[in-house]
Amino acid sequence: MAVETRPAPAPPAPAALAAKVRTLAPTMTRSMQRVAETVASDPAGCAALTVTGLAERTGTSEATVVRTSRLLGYPGYRDLRLALAALAAQQEAGGAPAVTADIAVDDSLVDVVAKLAQEEQQCLADTAAALDVTQLEAAVAALSDARRIDVYGIGASNLVGQDLVQKLLRIGLIAHAHADPHLAVTNAVQMRTGDVALAITHSGRTTDVIEPLRVAFDHGATTIAITGRPDGEIASYADYILTTSTARESELRPAAMSSRTSQLLVVDCLFIGVAQRTYETAAPALSASYEALAHRHSPRNNHR
Repeated sequence: MAVETRPAPAPPAPAALAAKVRTLAPTMTRSMQRVAETVASDPAGCAALTVTGLAERTGTSEATVVRTSRLLGYPGYRDLRLALAALAAQQEAGGAPAVTADIAVDDSLVDVVAKLAQEEQQCLADTAAALDVTQLEAAVAALSDARRIDVYGIGASNLVGQDLVQKLLRIGLIAHAHADPHLAVTNAVQMRTGDVALAITHSGRTTDVIEPLRVAFDHGATTIAITGRPDGEIASYADYILTTSTARESELRPAAMSSRTSQLLVVDCLFIGVAQRTYETAAPALSASYEALAHRHSPRNNHR
């Protein structure tokens, strides 16, 4: 019997490099941060440098440059350098990248709306650019064929999980969202081969989310993680990893707000993919659910 292996994540597209740096910078050492921020801010200049040249420019070592390249998703510095050259060409052809701006306590609501809209657009664009379609396709296939689907999330991530579960239920799949960590673990014990467990955690370190995913993984379920930290502990128990991006965190806009935006995009991609794959059963199920609720949306004067 052949052992199924997870598809290897593809190197990020050139346009996703800046998003990757923003996502992973908090987990890097100071020297690796210098390398990552330098290549993201000046792709054209860095593309012309050898590994030795980039190490000298950033005041680091060649080993640090190579480690940073790999952490960003490239097999080696040569691959990162090619991506930098492609990114520089894209920027020259398409203009400068968007710049994010923090919200100040004395900003007018007009400014707040404009800044939030800009942040949300950038967050969605970054997530779309960084999303590994190979991993996404594998996750869609697993969900489509699942006997049962359990979703784990805490706080804002649980709201995203509930959104996914409600969508899946309406196309006839058996899905549950667990916010209570104890209930999540006791349910995960019942997971088996053919079931799917999906965890949502921005940090990749939330114990109450990692624990049920680990239990489901150990019991043979296919596991999926939606996370902003693909190098976090959650990755140890995930067959498929879907990486999200977030805007910069500020005092007035915690990570939970920006991470939810990118998580919802990934959830929508999963749902649409599953609905396409199961269209023959999904379409009638959706129609039936609409019909069941139709009377609740009738004009008020129909009830007079």
